[in-house]
Amino acid sequence: RPDLAAALRELRAQYEALAARNLQAAEDWYRARCARLHERAARSQEAVRASRREAGECRRQLQARLVEMESLRGAHQSLERQLQELEERHNAEAAGLQDTIGQLEDDLRNTKNEMARHLREYQDLLNVKMALDIEIAAYRKLLEGEETLFNLGSGGLPSLNSLPSPTYSFQPRSFSSST
Repeated sequence: RPDLAAALRELRAQYEALAARNLQAAEDWYRARCARLHERAARSQEAVRASRREAGECRRQLQARLVEMESLRGAHQSLERQLQELEERHNAEAAGLQDTIGQLEDDLRNTKNEMARHLREYQDLLNVKMALDIEIAAYRKLLEGEETLFNLGSGGLPSLNSLPSPTYSFQPRSFSSST
């Protein structure tokens, strides 16, 4: 009869050896798996740290951009106000210049009318002067003619002395001027 206890001990030893090998294999597998997971966790932690650094840098850049944007918005509003003030000042100056132009045009029109009036008066005076010059020339000729007659008459022409002396009357003429 076979020895069952020895066979069972042998089987038990085989099972225990197999269990020990399986336990060792499981522990090795577990350790390898843990090592890989620790390695992965370390890489992930580094990636998380890098992401946090990058996120922090992005937040700082965002804050800087927001500050810059607010600064630019303020500068833009300031420039808009300056532009509006300049436009208002320009419009006021343009209106003032338009008023000045209107006044100068009125002054020019008045000056032209006054010059035309002075020119008409001058033309009237010139016409009167020319008429007077013509009358003076006519009187001179008459006087020269009488002198010659008088000089001739005293030289032996008694019949000429008996002529009545002509009388002249001055009648001023009114001249109308045309401009």
